[in-house]
Amino acid sequence: MNQRSLSTICLTILTIIFLFVALQQAKTVFAPIISALLLGVILTPLSDFWDKLRLPPAIAAAFSVLLALLTILVLLVLLEPYVTAVINKAPLIWNELRGTIDEFRRALRGLEKITEDMAAAIDSTPGEGRKETVALPAITDALFYAPQFGAQLLIFTGTLYFFLMVKNDLYDWVSATTIKFGEEDLRLAGEQVSRYVLTISAINLGLGVIVMVAMHFLDMPSPVLWGLLAFALNFLLYLGPIAMILMLTVTGIVVFDGAISFLPAAVYLFLNATEAQFVTPALVGKSLSLNPLTVFLSLVFWMWLWGPIGGIIAIPLLIWGITVYQRIAQSSVQSDKIS
Repeated sequence: MNQRSLSTICLTILTIIFLFVALQQAKTVFAPIISALLLGVILTPLSDFWDKLRLPPAIAAAFSVLLALLTILVLLVLLEPYVTAVINKAPLIWNELRGTIDEFRRALRGLEKITEDMAAAIDSTPGEGRKETVALPAITDALFYAPQFGAQLLIFTGTLYFFLMVKNDLYDWVSATTIKFGEEDLRLAGEQVSRYVLTISAINLGLGVIVMVAMHFLDMPSPVLWGLLAFALNFLLYLGPIAMILMLTVTGIVVFDGAISFLPAAVYLFLNATEAQFVTPALVGKSLSLNPLTVFLSLVFWMWLWGPIGGIIAIPLLIWGITVYQRIAQSSVQSDKIS
């Protein structure tokens, strides 16, 4: 390896490290920007629909942004009362869990030190012995006391709007300035991401409805909440279902007695395994199938970098990147054959 190659490798490594550090330190800016760009790509079918109607780009972008924000707002409004109810019942849940921990402490004498520490932590929970309610702030209060969130929302909305407005011009510019990658490739990558997100959303919605019905028949509290959680968490492959199983297990221990306490988690595990092994592969197809290791590493990296937002954008961003890479590779192969 000559000196020039070694310098190039070192410069590449330093550039990647600098890029990661910049993304981490400035995540309050980069996270909403990249999320908005990715959502703009996902909205490709909607943008094509506006183009067919011959709407001006500014009006079409405004309609798309309005529909996206209304959808997010509706989801938040639907979820808020159930989240509030769970928070208000938190002291009761902790008291029930304390009794369960005491039973485990009697059964596992060899772990007395650990269980005593757990019981002490639970005993120190505010509001023990009385049903203390924790009121969630209204949306307007949350925005008033969280200017950082308001700024991120403004960045997200502005980026989404202007990207949708100039997307066609941007694609034309990329096509004119690059040889191996152009407008057709960008549109294909956007269609792949959009197809995946829409298909997975439909699958997760069906799973959420089935989980809601199953939790209703099992007499679980707030079955609608469990359906919404199953829908939302299933977007986080592997990690989301694990979190769902843990929550159902804890709630089952609180609500039921004996072996039936684990029935809600077992039912969800069966439904999720059926969806993951049969439904999703049949509907998504081989063209969008992903390597499980790549998916897991992508989730871990982006969640480490940006938390929950990173987990949401990890898979669509991975699909977009893989599609772009494949198109560039195909163009290179075709160019080599021609030459």
